[in-house]
Amino acid sequence: MDGSPIRRIALIGFGEVGGIFGHDFAAAGLDISTFDIVLNAEPLRSAMLARAKSGNVRACDTLEGAVHRANLVISAVTASSAAGVARSAAPFLRRGQIYLDLNSVSPETKREIARTLSESPAAFVEAAVMAPVSPQRLKVPMLLGGANAATAAERLQAIGMNVKPISDRIGVASAIKMCRSIIIKGLEAITVESMFTARRYGAEKDVLESLAATYPGMGWNGTLPDYLISRVAEHGKRRAAEMHEAAQAVADAGLEPLTSLATAQRQDWLAQAIAEFSLAVAQGDAFEWQQLADAVAEATSPKEKSSAGFKL
Repeated sequence: MDGSPIRRIALIGFGEVGGIFGHDFAAAGLDISTFDIVLNAEPLRSAMLARAKSGNVRACDTLEGAVHRANLVISAVTASSAAGVARSAAPFLRRGQIYLDLNSVSPETKREIARTLSESPAAFVEAAVMAPVSPQRLKVPMLLGGANAATAAERLQAIGMNVKPISDRIGVASAIKMCRSIIIKGLEAITVESMFTARRYGAEKDVLESLAATYPGMGWNGTLPDYLISRVAEHGKRRAAEMHEAAQAVADAGLEPLTSLATAQRQDWLAQAIAEFSLAVAQGDAFEWQQLADAVAEATSPKEKSSAGFKL
């Protein structure tokens, strides 16, 4: 892998992460292209084309068209698509390119991607995104892994990314991410379960006061419950997919992933409830977990539960 400056970047996936990175890279004067499977389907195609145009990102109709001139190829797709996208991209990659996989997948999935790209002339680098991309955007901290991690880190830092090489072995960065997610996403899931239950008993004020007394400084009597539950409300489906990857990491380590799978189930439960019952969810500072808990309780009352099969 050469050490030349990165001038052209291809984004595979133009969802939340791809959109943020594409906008910021383009604003910094870099040449940005993107391919997303949504571009092959109306009515979403038109909206994505408009979003790409507004961010000075060139939307391509094919994966090959997006990646062939890029110095850096970033995979930012769903966890279930990460390995398949790598297989699709492999024939189009060339020498001197970095293939950076940002997806929240298990260490073994990262190794599978590395094996897929082992015959490719491009350099594969795994990345573990260690915090929400918004609001930190390009400055979100990432851990890098693989034989090319250290060299790639210098080039990525030069274009404004906050990356740190952590290991020359594929899978270590992902393992750190997955083990962290067991705690973070697990805390979100148990907060949903505890608070929604407490709300139905009218006990939430006392529960939160007790938690605040036991863990002073965490914010249980402040904004923490709103923040934790809002993350599930906004990204529950994606977070559930990540927890299935975490469960695979646990299983690959020889343990039964009891907590990871339960976390995935609770995260997915709230996402499904919001979608199935078309619940309005306030964003940002306007979000109040009590409003969402009441809306879910009303939507999943005994009458509705008998037909929808929903349970708390």
